[in-house]
Amino acid sequence: MGIDIRHNKDRKVKRTEPKSNDPYLRLLVKLYRFLARRTEAKFNRIILKRLFMSKNNRPPLSVSRLARHMKKAGRDKKRAVVVGTITDDPRLFQIPKLDVCALHVTAPARARILKAGGQIITFDQLAQKSPKGQNTVLLQGPRKARKAYRHFGPAPGVPHSHTKPYVHSKGRKFERARGRRKSRGYKN
Repeated sequence: MGIDIRHNKDRKVKRTEPKSNDPYLRLLVKLYRFLARRTEAKFNRIILKRLFMSKNNRPPLSVSRLARHMKKAGRDKKRAVVVGTITDDPRLFQIPKLDVCALHVTAPARARILKAGGQIITFDQLAQKSPKGQNTVLLQGPRKARKAYRHFGPAPGVPHSHTKPYVHSKGRKFERARGRRKSRGYKN
């Protein structure tokens, strides 16, 4: 008798194409697949991998965070590359001159960047200007900024845990007994 092959481990959980059927995204994938294959630059492989990513893994990057990253030493003449959305931040009054390449820039952010004398280009233009990623800085938004991450970690109620509990509401009657005060068992 032959041995039956287990197929439960066959599927590779790694995207090889985007889930989206957006034709413009698909064209960018085609372009960067070619560049990743034909150039030895790691930059193109990273861009291709990020083009496949889900929206949760392509979090938005605010103009203020972008400006802060581009202020660092040696980045004044470089172009910021974001595989995702650039959003406006009204808390930042003065925007420096920024040279940016992104998948999407919100209307208020676009207006402010252009008003400050900056430049916004698309990924197909970037492929022509710097096919190997020369003079660029790859940036991405904070992935753990999602509210869902507040609930991840050691169980709420465990000593030294700062994990937020999934609770019906935050009131006198909810999760205020064991583990919350000495008179009810123990206090963390």
